[in-house]
Amino acid sequence: MGERLDMYEAMEKAFGLRNADAAEYSPLTLAYIGDCVYELIIRTTLVNAGNAPVDMLNRKASRLAKAVTQALMADAVLESGMLTDSEEAAYRRGRNANTSTRAKNATVADYRRATGFEALIGWLYTQKSFDRIMEIVSAGWAAVKEGVSRKEAPKGGIFAPKEQETE
Repeated sequence: MGERLDMYEAMEKAFGLRNADAAEYSPLTLAYIGDCVYELIIRTTLVNAGNAPVDMLNRKASRLAKAVTQALMADAVLESGMLTDSEEAAYRRGRNANTSTRAKNATVADYRRATGFEALIGWLYTQKSFDRIMEIVSAGWAAVKEGVSRKEAPKGGIFAPKEQETE
């Protein structure tokens, strides 16, 4: 089968990606790639849990990807003290970025915190800090699952009891 590469290394090899400094990117560009990375984590986790109808997978994924869930995750990881100063700075850059778009079903505050969370994930991704991304997402999911933050955990998602999955 040949050498085993992680996905980023495989993209570097196939497409000749340059080594870029995360500081070169705007916070919204970091949020753009962070959103994709987070979505890939969600989809990989859902598919790995077992074969399911695609519409159910999409419903579960959208619950985890929505701004309010990401805002809860951001709150949890910030409150836990697990972020380094540099990680908090990446989050704040994303949270404070001026954007012309708004989430359909979120407050401005939730949307800004979600953008900060995505920027943090994007910042870590550009640094190839994949293990750290997994630590932060895992901690965020654990907090959401337990309802630890300023709001209750969203209904459904990968954390839903089996009876809620059939909504």
